[in-house]
Amino acid sequence: MLLNLLAVGDVVGQSGLDFLCRKLRSLKKEYDVHFTVVNGENAAGVGVLPRQVEDIYAAGADVVTLGNHTWNKMQIADRLDTDPYLLRPANYPGKLPGRGVGVYDGPRGLRIAVMNLMGRLHLNSNLDSPFAAADRMLAGCDADIVVCDFHAEITSEKGAMAWYLDGKVQALWGTHTHVPTADTQVLPKGLGFVTDLGMTGPARSVLGVRPEDSINLFLGGIPRRFEQAPGPCRLDACLFTIDTDTKQCVTVRRVDVQET
Repeated sequence: MLLNLLAVGDVVGQSGLDFLCRKLRSLKKEYDVHFTVVNGENAAGVGVLPRQVEDIYAAGADVVTLGNHTWNKMQIADRLDTDPYLLRPANYPGKLPGRGVGVYDGPRGLRIAVMNLMGRLHLNSNLDSPFAAADRMLAGCDADIVVCDFHAEITSEKGAMAWYLDGKVQALWGTHTHVPTADTQVLPKGLGFVTDLGMTGPARSVLGVRPEDSINLFLGGIPRRFEQAPGPCRLDACLFTIDTDTKQCVTVRRVDVQET
């Protein structure tokens, strides 16, 4: 069969979460989506609260992934151990709560594995190697299809990971930078790839926050708390169509939604 998997970019703030709740189910219906992964690590601005995880599920997500703000809202720590559909990057060191991979039931008895990894360059040099973590997870993974959210700052690190996993994983998308990229592609051995999904949140913003807050930072102003930008929102996402017989991605395309 052809499996349509939707990957949705980082949900930013309450307005981003509200927009996801209004738009995701209609988007899934329009594109006949079978499985949906949403990055939710910025739903509370930085981090995510348990009630917001519930809202993301209610919006239509099958799995919620996280990133470098996993620990900014410690209320989520207990849930990371008890909720199998909530993932945090697998290459955090030590015995931290949660898991970085899960295997889930898809259509027609299909087993879909979702991996969550985080880059080290200009993000968190104390992480374990995401490449080694990917190898460990794949070695113990009993699934028909494997996909990965790679939460990373540097585009070259995302691209290197995609080429490293080509032939082992069917889809890999980048998150974290909140800027959608136009490089959707299928690599030679069948891995569908995009450098960054983008974000779900305020469209007239700098990465979801008020432009004046970002300008203040770069002009050397007094540090202040970033606030979510007002105004219309957008939902950035990519649709991966995977042939479950050949275990290769056949197409990747952007399916972004812009609020007017």
